[in-house]
Amino acid sequence: MHARIQIASICFAIGMVVLVVELVRRRRLSEKYALLWMLAASALLLLAVWQHGLALISQAVGIYYPPTAFLVIAFSFALLLLLNFSIAASRLAEQTRMLAQRVALLETELATQRLRAPAVEVPEPLVPATTVARHSSNRASEQHTL
Repeated sequence: MHARIQIASICFAIGMVVLVVELVRRRRLSEKYALLWMLAASALLLLAVWQHGLALISQAVGIYYPPTAFLVIAFSFALLLLLNFSIAASRLAEQTRMLAQRVALLETELATQRLRAPAVEVPEPLVPATTVARHSSNRASEQHTL
C-alpha cells in the first residue's frame, strides 16, 4: 500500500474514533451503539496500520489491490451497522404500535367509566356571592377615603 493511502486510511479511522467519542461525550450517541462504531473504527485502524494483514486479507478474498480491500471491509462494516440499526428501528416501531394500541384501549375504558359514573354535584359556596361582592366594594371605598 502506498504511504499516502495508508496515511489517509489511518486518518480516516482515527477521525471515526474521535467522532464517536465526541458524540458520546455530547450525549448524541448512546454507549450501546458507540461500542459498535468503536469496534468498526478499531478494526479499520488495525488494518490501516498493519499493511501485511491487509495484504493477506486481500489475497485471501481475491482482491488485487489492498486499499480496495480496505474499502470493501469498511463498506461491509457499514452494511452490518445499518442492518443492526434496521433491526432496532423495526423493534421500536413494533413497540410503538403496541403502546399506541394500549393507550387507545385505556382511553376507551376511561371514557366508558366516565359515562357510567354518577354526576358529581358541585357544592354551593358557604357565603353567598352577593355578600362577597358587598364586602369587596366596602373595602375599595375604605381605601379611597384614606
